[in-house]
Formats: sequence, structure tokens, C-alpha cells
Amino acid sequence: MDTPPLSGSDSDSDDSLVTDRELQDAFSRGLLKPGLNVVLEGPKKAVNDVSGLKQCLAEFKRDLEWVERLDVTLGPVPEVSGPQSTPQNKDQKAVDPEDDFQREMNFYRQAQAAVLAVLPRLHQLKVPTKRPTDYFAEMAKSDQQMQKIRQKLQAKQTAMEKSEKAKQLRALRKYGKKVQTEVLQKRQREKTHMMNAVKKYQKGFSDKLDFLEGDQKPVARRTKEGAKGQQMKKGPNAKRRYKNQKFGFGGKKKGSKWNTRESYDDVSSFRAKTAHGKGLKRPGKKGSNKRPGKRTREKMKSRTH
Repeated sequence: MDTPPLSGSDSDSDDSLVTDRELQDAFSRGLLKPGLNVVLEGPKKAVNDVSGLKQCLAEFKRDLEWVERLDVTLGPVPEVSGPQSTPQNKDQKAVDPEDDFQREMNFYRQAQAAVLAVLPRLHQLKVPTKRPTDYFAEMAKSDQQMQKIRQKLQAKQTAMEKSEKAKQLRALRKYGKKVQTEVLQKRQREKTHMMNAVKKYQKGFSDKLDFLEGDQKPVARRTKEGAKGQQMKKGPNAKRRYKNQKFGFGGKKKGSKWNTRESYDDVSSFRAKTAHGKGLKRPGKKGSNKRPGKRTREKMKSRTH
């Protein structure tokens, strides 16, 4: 009978078993050493296929003019600030591939040298190197895509304008409320000021009626108040004058009407006739009719009965 062919997994297991056996035999003979064991392959043979290389070169080589190729091979631009480089300095100043800044600067200087060398050559060949002002390039995206983008931008701009208008309306409302509040506060202050002025006038602290004029002449009222304030600064205010008139001007109050030795000895103003009611009576002036007392009135009633 023919034996069925082994599957891929069976063949892999047999190879691994054989390999394990070989490793065990090598370990028993002392050929294996501790560490990583790498299978060494033989050296690769270098093949110099000249005909194949020429055939590949002929396939992609084209004999075109330089204007079509625009290839140039140059070194980097020499440093202006540094001294003239010598072969030894070139070896010492070789580009370090690990230094990113130095490597990029070398690329930049090499591109700069290529531009400085190629531009005059292009001008000699009358090749334009600047884009014209009326240059038209086809868009990379279709008109439909650009129309969608334009619609999105317009919708976004409209939404921003609406939000700005809403913000302005809110600000105007806040400002209107603020102005209204200020007007109400101003009216309340004017009312309080008028009530205080009326109270002062009623109590006699002030004799001015300027508060009845209201806001008809605010400038004149301010000037009057300023002049009045200047006059009041020269002397005591209305409240002080009222208290001085009512209570006196300060000083000792208790015992102020007591007699002293000088007032007791001073009798120059004494008049005996005036003091005892014996003074000359003026003609045409009758005496005061006094009401009789209760007992006298009762006696008078008894006499009449």
C-alpha cells in the first residue's frame, strides 16, 4: 500500500525532532558551548555581471538635452566667514551624519550652490525662472468639492455673524438696564435731597427755597450752592447758628443769674415809684380789670339775694 503523504505539521515536527537529536549529539561530544549559537553561513560570492549592468543602464538612460534633465553635481557653498579651506581642513570638517543641524546645513549649502550655478545658465538659454502674474493653474480639487467648501465657509460665517449680533443685543439690553437703573437712582437721590432740604427749612436750619426750582437750572443752582458754601465756610453753618440762637453761645450756664457783690452794690437802675407801683399813671390808660376772687364773688351773690 502506498503511504499517504505527510502534512505540513508532521514534516515540521520530524525536522524539529531531527534537529533536536543532532543538538543532543553535538552537546554530548562537547561541541556546544554556553551562549547564543548562531548558524554560520559561507561567504557570499561577489558576481560582477558587466553585461547585465550595461543592459540595465541602457534601459533607463536617455540621451536628452540639459534643459530637459536639469541635473547638476556640485559641492556645498564655501563658508564666507571662515578661512579658505584646505584638504586637511576638509578632512577635519567632514559632515557628521549623526549631527542633524550640520547635515541639514550641508544640504542647504549644496542646494544654494546648485541654484547659483544654474540660474545664469538658464538665463543664457532664455528659460523663464519666475512665475508670470497671470499664471493660471488647474485646481487639484473639483468644482463640486470647492462648492461644498464654500458653502461650509459661508454657513460658518453666517453663524458667527448671528452670534455677534446676539452678543451686541445682549450688551445693549444690559446697557439699557444699566441706564434705567442709573436714572432711577438719580431720581431717588434728588427726592432724598429735596426732602432733606424741606426738613432743614421747616426746622429753621436754612432760609433758602432753591430746592423748589428742581432741575430747571442745574448750572445756576450749582453755582449758588458753591457761593453759599464759600460764604458758609467763613462763619458757622445754619445748624450751629440755630443752636446758638436757641441755647446760647456756650460758656458757663449754671449760676449765670446769681447776684454778685458788684451787682448787689449797683442800685443805679432802681426806681422806688416803679418798684412799689406808685409811678405816674398815663392819661387815657385804665387799670387792668381783674376778676374778683371766689370768696368775693360769693359775698356779692349773697348780697344780691
